[in-house]
Amino acid sequence: MEDRHPVRIFFLNLFNVMLLALVVGALSGCDPVTRHKALTTLFDGVPSLPPPEQICTEYADQKVAELRNELTGKKTVAKSGPVTVSQHPPYVEKKCNDCHNKNNKDGLVAPRNQLCYVCHTNFIKGQFVHGPIAVADCLACHLPHTSTNPSLLKNNVSALCAGCHKEKRVADTMHAKLAAQQMPCTDCHDPHFGNLQYFLK
Repeated sequence: MEDRHPVRIFFLNLFNVMLLALVVGALSGCDPVTRHKALTTLFDGVPSLPPPEQICTEYADQKVAELRNELTGKKTVAKSGPVTVSQHPPYVEKKCNDCHNKNNKDGLVAPRNQLCYVCHTNFIKGQFVHGPIAVADCLACHLPHTSTNPSLLKNNVSALCAGCHKEKRVADTMHAKLAAQQMPCTDCHDPHFGNLQYFLK
């Protein structure tokens, strides 16, 4: 009996080491906050995370360096990904607190449907207002930090419009011809508001 006891301890320790390796391996793909939550759940004495401002600053520094290298043509060791085309100025200037407030329930300085209008005051200047703008859902079309498209758009203009506008149009034939020529919808329509019906320019 005693001869098997050390063997049992050995295999138990081996199992624990393998389990720890599995947990560490799984956590290596997580973001820092998720990784920290998991580690503090499993282990005592895990150091606390740095303040959010420091995390934002380090992240922004990394992204700005990557963008600078892409624009100057320098090769980076980091993984290749989509090229950033547009960035929100407060994000670039590391002014996270312009939009974010960790003390509020949703983490924002204003409700989601009012957030953009904190800075973009008196934005609507037209008799006709596009649906997402009318309900202040700017994030239906735009990303808040960076985008691979101009104007922080989630997709290219025509694909973005087609995502919602599936209805039969008054000028279907004309729209089909213009789409075949890859003419973006915004060449004729204002995406936010206008004084003419259908937001024509």
